[in-house]
Amino acid sequence: MTSKILVIGAGGQIGVELTEKLRDIYGKDNVIASDIKASNEKLVFSGPFEILDAMGYEAIKTCVKKYHVDTVYLMAAMLSATSEKHPELAWQLNTNSLFNVLNLAKDGYIKHIFWPSSIAVFGPNTPKNNAEQHTIMEPTTVYGISKQMGERWCEYYHNNYDVDVRSLRYPGIISWKNPPGGGTTDYAIDIYHEALKNEQYTCFLNEHTELPMMFMDDAIDATVKLMQTKSEKLSIRSSYNISAISFTPKQISESIKKVLPNFSINYKPDFRQKIADSWPKSINDSVAKTDWGWKHEFNLDDITNEMLDQLSKQI
Repeated sequence: MTSKILVIGAGGQIGVELTEKLRDIYGKDNVIASDIKASNEKLVFSGPFEILDAMGYEAIKTCVKKYHVDTVYLMAAMLSATSEKHPELAWQLNTNSLFNVLNLAKDGYIKHIFWPSSIAVFGPNTPKNNAEQHTIMEPTTVYGISKQMGERWCEYYHNNYDVDVRSLRYPGIISWKNPPGGGTTDYAIDIYHEALKNEQYTCFLNEHTELPMMFMDDAIDATVKLMQTKSEKLSIRSSYNISAISFTPKQISESIKKVLPNFSINYKPDFRQKIADSWPKSINDSVAKTDWGWKHEFNLDDITNEMLDQLSKQI
C-alpha cells in the first residue's frame, strides 16, 4: 500500500519545496498539502490541498482519516524574528501543533512524523565553533525555547510511546523559489534580490556575524533521506545536527561581487543581531553522517551562482 503523506504548513518557505519534492517521489495524489490559507496556487492545483489549522487536533485527525494518512511532516511554525514580536502566539503555535501530531501517532492514527528543529535551540553558552550534537543548550529566544521543548517531547514520545518521530536542526536556509518566512537568517536571501534589483543591500546583521547556512536543495535532500532511513539506524530521536557551510554577511557580499562587481553593502544591525549572536558559528554533524550518510553539495559560490542565475530569470 502506497504511503499517504500530509504536509502541514506546506505554504511556508521550506514547506513549498518539500511538498513539491515529495510529490515528485511518491506521486502527487499521495501527498496532501495543507496550510492555514490557500496562498500558493501551484500547491493547490498540483495535488490534494486542504485548509488546515496546525493547532486544531480534531481537524488534523479528520484530514488524516479522510486521506488514510500514515506520515505527517509538520512544517508550520513561527520563526525566530517574528516570534520575538509575538511571543505568546509563537509559543502556542510552535508547541500545540507538535503535541497534536505526537498524540495522533500515540493514539494510532499515524505512523511516522517529521518535525523540524533549528540551530535556535543553542544559546550564548553553547560553544561557538563546531557545536556538538550533545552540548550546552540555553536558548534565549521564544523560537529557540519552543524548539528545545519540542526536541525533548519528541524524544519522550519515542521512548515512552514508540512514536516514530524524526527531526533535523536546520541552519539558515537559502532559496530562490519562495520568500523567507521571518527568520534571523533572512538576510542571506534578501541580499541576492537586492543585488540584482539595486546593486546595493543594507544588512540587519554586522559584517562579521558568522552563522551556519544551507542551500534549500541540501535541506530538502537531508529531510527526505532521514525519513527514508530504516528506524533501527537512527540513534537520535530529539533532533539531528546537520550542517553545510558557515559564512558572514561580508563573505556573502564578496561572493556576489565575483558576479556583480558593482554590488555594495552597508550594515545597520537591528534586534536580530542579538538573536544571531546567541547562536553557534558552526555545527558538528558527524552523528548524522554516521547514522544515515548525510552530506551537503552546495558551497557559498555554488549558492551565489544558482541564486543570481535563477532570480535574474524571474526579474
